[in-house]
Amino acid sequence: MYRQHYAADVTEKLNGETVKVAGWVHRRRDHGGVIFIDLRDRSGLVQIVIDPDTAEAFALAEQVRSEYCLAIEGRVRLRPAGTENPDMASGKIEILGKMLTVLSKSEALPFQLDEDNVSEEVRLKNRTIDLRREVMQKNLILRSKVASSLRRYLDDHGFLDIETPMLTKATPEGARDYLVPSRTHPGKFFALPQSPQLFKQMLMMSGFDRYYQIVRCFRDEDLRADRQPEFTQLDIETSFLEEEDIMQIMETMIRGIFKEHLNVDLPDPFPRMTYREAMRRYASDKPDLRIPLELVDIADLVKDSGFKVFASVAAQENGRVVALRIPGGNKLTRKEIDDYTAYVARYGAKGLAYIKVNDKTSTEGLQSPIVKFLTKEGGAEGAIALDIVQRVGAENGDLIFFGADKASIVNDAIGALRIKVGHDLNMLTGPWAPLWVIEFPMFEYDEKDKRWYSMHHPFTQPKTANLDDLDRNPGEVLSRAYDMVLNGTEVGGGSIRIHRDDMQQRVFQSLGIGEEEAQQKFGFLLNALKYGCPPHGGIAFGLDRLIMLMAGAKSIRDVMAFPKTQTAYDPLTDAPSEASEEQLKELHIRKREKPTG
Repeated sequence: MYRQHYAADVTEKLNGETVKVAGWVHRRRDHGGVIFIDLRDRSGLVQIVIDPDTAEAFALAEQVRSEYCLAIEGRVRLRPAGTENPDMASGKIEILGKMLTVLSKSEALPFQLDEDNVSEEVRLKNRTIDLRREVMQKNLILRSKVASSLRRYLDDHGFLDIETPMLTKATPEGARDYLVPSRTHPGKFFALPQSPQLFKQMLMMSGFDRYYQIVRCFRDEDLRADRQPEFTQLDIETSFLEEEDIMQIMETMIRGIFKEHLNVDLPDPFPRMTYREAMRRYASDKPDLRIPLELVDIADLVKDSGFKVFASVAAQENGRVVALRIPGGNKLTRKEIDDYTAYVARYGAKGLAYIKVNDKTSTEGLQSPIVKFLTKEGGAEGAIALDIVQRVGAENGDLIFFGADKASIVNDAIGALRIKVGHDLNMLTGPWAPLWVIEFPMFEYDEKDKRWYSMHHPFTQPKTANLDDLDRNPGEVLSRAYDMVLNGTEVGGGSIRIHRDDMQQRVFQSLGIGEEEAQQKFGFLLNALKYGCPPHGGIAFGLDRLIMLMAGAKSIRDVMAFPKTQTAYDPLTDAPSEASEEQLKELHIRKREKPTG
């Protein structure tokens, strides 16, 4: 046995005892004939002292360097007074090494573990080194412990851990599928699951009324900080429960892991907000409630103004004109405002009008080139500007930003501006802000394709008993969907599912999916719906995102052991890579040569 104790477990309670530890050389120091080694394992550090009295161990200690892997046996003793290290769990003791074994040597590292400015490409290419860093060790240990707690909670509440297939049929989940060619069925393909959605519903139809699974999912989509081509969900489904029941069980679970692992008391209950209210006030279906800034609609105030940029948009059916009050925003410089103008341009905004409020009681106290145009015909110059100041509740020293365009552009641009300004000006009101967003629209219309799409997925139950509403007013039908949001990030999304085949067929019709196509893509589900399907619903949590937030990481790549880059490439294994001609032949695949010229 190379090791009896982890480094952090060697404390003053073991004073005088002989112990065995093993790990990596974090630091080596030679202090005039006495060698000190800080030995590191996943628990932390312990200090080893090697003196010349142990000649063989001392000779080896003179040769060891950073990241050598060692096993050491020695006696625990208290550190001399004044040399204790309160930052280490083992900081009150040291081990007087008697036997030292070099298990393996290390070449010079491609980067130092305490180096900050290492590119992500280099870190991922040398992931085994990167994962030795303290922050990465803590992140993955937290992930493991949280996953264990989630399993324990669900086990205790009667949920069954059941696996679903990885090789399955392609179904629409909002992104491209990863396809797997079949050798035994030439010309046909499996798809890797974007989620276990249909399988977990069929488990409900099979009588397993409480299911969960920590499962890998796959989506071939453009990546960002909180997306990966393969990611992990905590997938959950229940029968015979309503939204309120499911939300309460899940909320209690999330409060529990925050208390257990971060000693954080999240609110009980979580606040709730409808989708419509979230979009109106925050221009987002996942608002960060830590930022005390809200959008205020002003189309009715500016529709008859002389400022045509606002008035023309206010007259459009799909237009939106909003004001965003920034308390104390007068301190922003012209350069900072220009930078924010460039920022919203990324989201399609054509400009960023503003008013600085020096004196809210008069137009002379409003500093902006647009004030004189915010006037009704025959009215006092700038009167509408004063109405806007009053509506948004602006005070002297504030600044008001404006957005005017299609509602989608305004929501994207000013919603993003709200977040950026809130962070830039340190406006966060607290560390955590959970929220349930409810009553999502059932469908969303795509202007380009001229058709309706499911906002969540086509198996979500509409919040109406009259199926004719799906045809008469598809844009007004709400769904029985709910999302859990934390600090502006969607960490979980779910819904009550459709459990009647007639309703499922009508929803497919509303989405332009005919009976033949429905049978081809979802025949196995539609068939199962005919044989006594229970009412059911569920939720899926993005485990990577949840751990990212809990760990205070900036990217889910920092809480995953072996992630891909933003181009879906793995520098560690150089994947994806070429397949041999023999492999391709077995799979009945022939590569198409790129055209030349």
